[in-house]
Amino acid sequence: MDAKVNPNELIKANSNYLRGTLRESIADELTGALSPADAQISKFHGFYEQDDRDKRQDRRERFLEPQYSFMLRARLPGGVCTPKQWLVMDRIGRTLANGTLRLTTRQTFQYHGILKRDIKGVIQGINQALIDSIGGCGDVNRNVMCNPNPVQSDLHGEVHGWARRISEHLLPRTRAYHEIWLDGEKVQDSEESEPIYGETYLPRKFKTAVAIPPHNDVDVYANDLGFIAIAEEGRLTGFNVLAGGGMGATHGDPTTFPRLADDLGFVTPQQSLAVAEAVVATQRDLGERLDRSHARLKYTVERIGLDALRDEVERRSGVHFEPPRPVRFTDHGDRYGWVEGTDGRWHLTLYVENGRVRDGPDRALMTGLREIAAIHRGDYRITPNQNLILAGVPADQKQRVEAIVRERGLLAEDRSRLRLGSIACVALPTCPQAMAEAERYFPDLADKAEALSARHGLADLDLVLRITGCPNGCARPYLAEIGLVGKGPRRYNLLLGGDGTGTRLNKLYRENLAEEEILGTLDSLFARFAAERRPGERFGDFVIRAGIVPPVTDAARDFHG
Repeated sequence: MDAKVNPNELIKANSNYLRGTLRESIADELTGALSPADAQISKFHGFYEQDDRDKRQDRRERFLEPQYSFMLRARLPGGVCTPKQWLVMDRIGRTLANGTLRLTTRQTFQYHGILKRDIKGVIQGINQALIDSIGGCGDVNRNVMCNPNPVQSDLHGEVHGWARRISEHLLPRTRAYHEIWLDGEKVQDSEESEPIYGETYLPRKFKTAVAIPPHNDVDVYANDLGFIAIAEEGRLTGFNVLAGGGMGATHGDPTTFPRLADDLGFVTPQQSLAVAEAVVATQRDLGERLDRSHARLKYTVERIGLDALRDEVERRSGVHFEPPRPVRFTDHGDRYGWVEGTDGRWHLTLYVENGRVRDGPDRALMTGLREIAAIHRGDYRITPNQNLILAGVPADQKQRVEAIVRERGLLAEDRSRLRLGSIACVALPTCPQAMAEAERYFPDLADKAEALSARHGLADLDLVLRITGCPNGCARPYLAEIGLVGKGPRRYNLLLGGDGTGTRLNKLYRENLAEEEILGTLDSLFARFAAERRPGERFGDFVIRAGIVPPVTDAARDFHG
C-alpha cells in the first residue's frame, strides 16, 4: 500500500477483512477499552468506543482510566421493524445498555452505555430478532434511509423494498461479523474477498437515502447517494439519482463544508443496484485516502466534477442516465397524529424528544410502547426526525391504541410546532466529538425559544430548529431554518436560512455565541419576522428575503463566509 495514506487505511489493510484482534481485545479484562486499532475496526461491526466525559476529570485525578462504554447502532433499512422486534430491542436496552433506546436521525436504533463484556450479548440478542449492526458505522455504506410515508402504502412498500435491496447489495461480504459475534465458522483467507469494497473499504463513511416526494423526511440531498422515487398513478417508475451530498465540516477549515447532492439522472428501479454499486466503487477508487476531512464523496465531486463522476458511473454500471424527472418537495418534517392510509389502515406519529425512548416522570414512553407492541398488528417505523410511527393500525384497533398513548402521555398534540420541528444529536456526555451540549440542552433551549416566539405573537410558528454538539452535522443542522452548531462549552455558531423542505443550505449568521447572545439574536429576529413577514412565508425564506443572510450559492465559498 502507498505509504502516503491515513493511518486508518493501514489499520483496515492489516485487519484481515475487519477481524483485527477484536477477539483478544474483548477478552482483555484489564481494561474497559479496546486496543487503538481494534477501536477503529469495531466501527465496521456497528459499535463505537466512548467514555463518560462528565466523569473524565474526576477519574483522571484518581488515577483511573476513563469510564469506558460502547455505543452500538443497528442496521434497519428504512427504519421499519415489527412489534416483536421492538420488544427485543427494548429488553436489550433495559438489561444490557443504559436503560434507554435512542431513535437516530438515520432511522435506526442506537444503544448507549454498553460494557465491553456485554457487546457480544447485545449483538447476539438483536440477531435473534433478525436485526444486525453490520455497517452501522465505519467506512462503508451506512443504514439506508427511506421515507416512512405511511399514507401511500403500496408505493411505500415498493420503494422500501428497493431500499432494502440497496442496503443488502452494499453490505460488506466479510464473514468477520458472523465469526466473532455469532460464533460462525471461520473461513480460509484465500476464500474471502470484498468485490465492492476491496481490502481497505471506502475512504470514509458513505450514506444513502431514498425519498418519496412530496415529503423529504430523509433529507435526501444531504446524503452521498440519494434516490428520489418517481411515481405515475401511484406506481414506481424509477428514481432520480443524486450524488455528492454531506453535512460534515471542520471549524476553522475553509476547505471543509456541507454540500447538497447533485442530480446524476433518472434510472429504472432495476438499474438502481448497478448504479449504487458503481457510485460506491468510484468513491472507493477516486476518493481521498490521506486527509480524512476531505474523504467524503462530496469532495471527490468537487475535485473531479459532476460530469466526470456521471461518466465514470455510467462506464462502471453500464447504465445510461436519462434526464432527471421534475420533483417537488413540500417539507422535511413529520406529520403528527392519526392519518389514514390508502389501504384503510391508520398510522399514528408520536413525538419522541431527541429520539430518546425512556420512562420519565411525566411520560412513560418506554412502557407505553412496550404495551402497544404486545397488541399491535402493524409495524413500527422510525422517522428521520427521531420520532416513531405506529403504522398499519387496523380500524378496529385504533381506539385501544389511542387509549394507551393517551394514558402514557405519548401524543404530540400538547407540543408546540417549533418543538415538533426540532431535533438534536446526542453530544455530551458520551460522544467523543462533541464540543458542546445538544440533547441535554435542547429541552431548556426549546422552552426559551417557545417563550420568545409567543412574546411576538408567533406561538404557532412552524420552524425547523436543529442543534448539534459539533460540526459533523449528525442532526443535519445545515438544512435547518435555525441551526446551532457547537463551537465550545456552552457556545454555538448560529446558522439561518434553510427552506423548510431540505433543499437549501443555511448560512452562518453569528459565530461562537453564548446562550444569552443566541436568545437575544432570536428575540430581535422574531420581532422582525412578526412585523414584516408575508402571508404564508416561512422564517427561513424571510431571513433571505429581508437580507439578513444571503442565499447559499456555492457551498465551499458561502459556508465560511
